[in-house]
Amino acid sequence: MNIILLGPPGAGKGTQARILVDSRNMVQLSTGDMLREAKSTGSEMGKKVAEVMAGGGLVTDDIVIGLIREKLACAAGNGFIFDGFPRTESQANALDKLLEKFNTSISAMIALEVSDEILINRLLERGKGSGRADDSNRKIIENRINEYYTKTAILKTYYQRKNCYYGVDGVGGIEEITSRIVDVMSKL
Repeated sequence: MNIILLGPPGAGKGTQARILVDSRNMVQLSTGDMLREAKSTGSEMGKKVAEVMAGGGLVTDDIVIGLIREKLACAAGNGFIFDGFPRTESQANALDKLLEKFNTSISAMIALEVSDEILINRLLERGKGSGRADDSNRKIIENRINEYYTKTAILKTYYQRKNCYYGVDGVGGIEEITSRIVDVMSKL
C-alpha cells in the first residue's frame, strides 16, 4: 500500500507518518529528509543536490524523482508513505509514471483537514520548543498555509479524479487521528 499524506503545515503529517512506519512497517519517503541525506552522501545525486542548494535554488522535480527512484529500488517494507511529495500536479504525474515502472501505484491520498486557526496555534506552540523561526511568527505561518492552499491543495482534485482521495479530520488526540487514517487504509 502506498499513500500520500497531505495537509497544510502543522496538520500532523510527520507525526502520523512516523506512527505508520512503526506500526505497519511502511517506509516514509520525506523529500526534505531525502534531500538532506543525499547532500551528505557525496553520491552523484547528492552532488547535484548540494550544488543547487549551495546556490540557494530549488531542487528540480527531476532530482526529487531521482531520489525517490533510488529509495524505491532499495527500500523494503509494506508500502510507502510519501510525505512532502508530490506538491504539484506535474510532480503527481511524474510520481505516477515512476511507480508504474515498479509495478505499483498510489493507493490513497489521505489529507489531514484542520482549520487555519488550529494550525496557527499548533505551529506557534511547536515554535516555542523547536527554535524554528518559521514556526514562531504568525505572519510567516499564515503565508506558509496560504502557499499550501494555492499551490498544493489543488492535488485534491487530481486524486479525486483517480478515486483515491480521502479527507480525514486532523483535529483531536494523536491516537484518534491515527485511528481515522487506519480506518481509511483498512477499506482499501
